[in-house]
Amino acid sequence: MAFRRLGPAFLLAALALAGCAEEPRHQMPSFYRNLGTPTAVVDAAMAAQMISDYRANNGLPPVAVDPVLVDVAMAQARLMAAKESVDVSLEAGREPIVRLAKAGYVTNHAIENVSAGYRTLAEAFSGFRESKGHNAKLLDPQVRRIGIGTGYSPNSKYKVFWSIILAAEPTAPAAPTN
Repeated sequence: MAFRRLGPAFLLAALALAGCAEEPRHQMPSFYRNLGTPTAVVDAAMAAQMISDYRANNGLPPVAVDPVLVDVAMAQARLMAAKESVDVSLEAGREPIVRLAKAGYVTNHAIENVSAGYRTLAEAFSGFRESKGHNAKLLDPQVRRIGIGTGYSPNSKYKVFWSIILAAEPTAPAAPTN
């Protein structure tokens, strides 16, 4: 008898739960996405928005994603991951302005933040803001363009390597690259 009294209540509860299952799930914001996987790609537009908002809060103009800068940053991050060290960025000829020029982006000002170990864009952004040197680059008044890339190294203790290139507008039209 008790079962008959619980039956309708149980049925209503089951229907209510089924209705909940059909509600759209909220997608995790891309700045919290774990980039510690071989196929993960950082959201460059989100990075530019985060950095632009931060710059605006400090009275500076925004930055825009530039595909050449993204390609150069990705190559740098992948090289660091392959060598399992950010020190490769200190080698002669690895300066961002040199690498950009080789890619056809000629400018009079380019800087770079490199790092390793942050698993999400939010972590990396927070770490860069907390570092005096990295923060100064985020707030450089000359930069208007950004490129960001990550490299993954499964055997490294860091796993994820980061390169963020910030540059002034190009001073010459982009040359075709081979």
